[in-house]
Amino acid sequence: MPLMIAVLVFWLFLLLNLSLYSQFARDNRRENRWLNEVLGEQSLPTVRARELKAPFYQRAVKPLLGRWSEKLIKMLPVEKEAELGRRINYAHLQGKIAPRELLVIKYLAGGLVAVLGALAGTLLHQAHTLFFLGFLGLLAGWYGPDFYLQVKGRQRQQAIEKSLPDVLDLLTVSMEAGLGFDGALLKVVEKSKGPLAEEFGLVLQEIKIGKPRSEALRDLAARTGVHDLATFTGAIILADQLGFSIGKVLRLQAEQIRLKRRQRAEELAMKAPVKMLIPLVFFIFPAIFVVLLGPAVIRISSFFSK
Repeated sequence: MPLMIAVLVFWLFLLLNLSLYSQFARDNRRENRWLNEVLGEQSLPTVRARELKAPFYQRAVKPLLGRWSEKLIKMLPVEKEAELGRRINYAHLQGKIAPRELLVIKYLAGGLVAVLGALAGTLLHQAHTLFFLGFLGLLAGWYGPDFYLQVKGRQRQQAIEKSLPDVLDLLTVSMEAGLGFDGALLKVVEKSKGPLAEEFGLVLQEIKIGKPRSEALRDLAARTGVHDLATFTGAIILADQLGFSIGKVLRLQAEQIRLKRRQRAEELAMKAPVKMLIPLVFFIFPAIFVVLLGPAVIRISSFFSK
């Protein structure tokens, strides 16, 4: 039985590779013929070299995911697609993968890990173990990409929250030195590193191509999902609309965000003793009881056994 399953998986992967090769070869021939008719043969090596320089994911995996996502589009509700899009934006992967492609990856990962779990169960020659490992593999493959996006997005949000007060101070100093808000953002992008500087750089690019500043800042808050950054962008938009001094608003926002960060640190410090009770009760106390009461229990048992 395990040999038959292994042979079946081998032939499935072989047929998949052959189909991919034929599809890509047909697409390349069509593209080369079109370029030869329009631009001439001298441009073909440049296009070929450009294709080879692209990552393997962009050349092979992403087109395949796009084709499969077109078949699964009816199985993805609009609300679920929006939720997957928010998770992808929080993890800063919006340029690498689409929500529909993520759904295809979840289906493939769930099926592949379930098959691997079932194969591992067949080695134990127990039916209930086979189904149990297959079910665990299905859950791990299905929720694994979501867990990865959640962890990566949370790390990026924490990095933005940590660097936000210092970036606001640099914005405040730049504007008090005579720069405008856009110039201060450019100075932050030049002098700072990290996800927040990257997001501000994207805001400047959107403003340069004609998007209003208020809309670009709202997109920044929605793209990152950081509450403090959303409060900052809302204050900047309101100050810009009402004609307030943006420098004073920035200084006030920096002070409030530092206060919130200190309050969060104090909250985590107060939760630490409660969290320490779990390893203390389940791991440290039993070891102490064994060391202190173990000799006494041995002596008492030997005394009554005489």
